[in-house]
Amino acid sequence: MRFQLIGLNHNTAPVEVRERLAIPESRLPEACKKLTEFPGIDEGLILSTCNRVEILANTKNGAGANLRAFLKSYFQLDSSELDKHLYEYHEQEAVRHVFRVASSLDSMVVGEPQILGQVKEAYATARAVGAVRAQLDQLVTRAFAVAKRVRSETAVGSSSVSIASVAVDLAKKIFGNLAGKLVFLVGAGKMSELAARHLMAHGCASIFVANRTYERAVSLAYKFKGQAIHFEDLYNTCDRADIVITSTGAPHAIFRREHGEVFLNRRKNRPMFFIDIAVPRDVDAAMNKLDGIFVYDIDDLQQAVASHVADRRKEAERAEAIVALEVDRFQARLQTLDVVPTIVSLQDHLETIRQAEIDRVRGRLGPLSPEQELAVEALTRGIVNKIMHTPISALKSAAREPEATTVIDLVRRLFNLQEKRAAKSGSGDAD
Repeated sequence: MRFQLIGLNHNTAPVEVRERLAIPESRLPEACKKLTEFPGIDEGLILSTCNRVEILANTKNGAGANLRAFLKSYFQLDSSELDKHLYEYHEQEAVRHVFRVASSLDSMVVGEPQILGQVKEAYATARAVGAVRAQLDQLVTRAFAVAKRVRSETAVGSSSVSIASVAVDLAKKIFGNLAGKLVFLVGAGKMSELAARHLMAHGCASIFVANRTYERAVSLAYKFKGQAIHFEDLYNTCDRADIVITSTGAPHAIFRREHGEVFLNRRKNRPMFFIDIAVPRDVDAAMNKLDGIFVYDIDDLQQAVASHVADRRKEAERAEAIVALEVDRFQARLQTLDVVPTIVSLQDHLETIRQAEIDRVRGRLGPLSPEQELAVEALTRGIVNKIMHTPISALKSAAREPEATTVIDLVRRLFNLQEKRAAKSGSGDAD
């Protein structure tokens, strides 16, 4: 395996750090291309969500790649700012992490269903630009199968909990109940739609939706019998809402202190709650300093998540066991695939020697009858098969063991197969 993964998430970095590395959906194709152009990287995938930014790579010819250098280069950041927040995994541990992320075992809300869809979208984006091909394709598609198995064999996702539902639960705790409350959704993406479903289920009076693409706002508002607002009218109408749930892809805050002051004045100081589930954040932290404005960002939601952790711990343990088993199976499969080129190369090498030796002595043997030709063929093939038996058996046995790479390299050195290996690797990289 040649897998490497580097990233940061809600456990290792606060939102003010994560938002600096967040990559908008529109920029992901270009970022994936730049990743595969970076020295040492053959394939690459980037996952950027509100809670994590991760780079998964398959490196060329087994060599390592400095993924920290890529992060520093792409985001133009000083590595000292990032190092304390980053985690890095290699080979089997990288596989384990990918399986855990896809199975929602590494999420802020364990078992939430959104992360699998986000991984699938990241995979589709990378594959569309040619950044994911052979090895990463096997790894990520297997991760999807593992996630499906975790869902079907455990109850880790039995109650539909998501960042959106936790945000609504927080609003409900703040108000006591949501009956009669007016809600403003800023951003008409999937997260906003999920929030809208939960809000309507809890009895809110009406929903306003604003989005930069007005047609999307209209479409979402129609689903819930709400009202679409042109984005340019956002600041003129937002004060009508008791709760604002904002989740846009804006690179900078769209709500600042001066906006909050205007809202409070119009509302005659009636309180207003902002739940900011965007990364980068949509609401400037300075808004929270205003009396009557209460702002909760993605990290604040972790407190609301705590109540779900105990209920899911036992199911999460079962899910972790499934992941551990699947990691071992995936590793064994890859190692088995690793020995196949060596076995084929060894067979070709010895067959070439056999044919060359027959051709070399044929002149001295003189004309041979068909029976003699068959005898020479059987004799030489029998010798070659006996020579091949031990190294091939050793390769097949080692395929499921940690020392597989050592055995492969030893066989290649013993039979001088290094040049053939390089040629095969080169042709594979060009495909």
